[in-house]
Amino acid sequence: MDDALRNRIQGLIDENKVVLFMKGTKHFPRCGFSATVVEVLKAAGVTEFKDINILADPELREGIKEFANWPTIPQLYVGGKFVGGCDIVRDMYQSGELKPILEKAG
Repeated sequence: MDDALRNRIQGLIDENKVVLFMKGTKHFPRCGFSATVVEVLKAAGVTEFKDINILADPELREGIKEFANWPTIPQLYVGGKFVGGCDIVRDMYQSGELKPILEKAG
């Protein structure tokens, strides 16, 4: 991955408290896994988050996988840190681990 793409991804993460790299948008998810994470965030009380549609940007789609060393989409970042994909986010919500992370990020 080139520095320009790495800096672009890092900038998106740094500029937003909660960022979801996903297929589609939070209003129109284009896959079930992305839709699940959107619903988990809503259930956790997150009203505002940055959604990044990786389907609209093939370079970003591949770059985000390398950036996080995580092979799948969606990817959730909270407070500048990678949280995980669909299964991890859902499990963290169900166990009560996600809400404190979201609250700490403000």
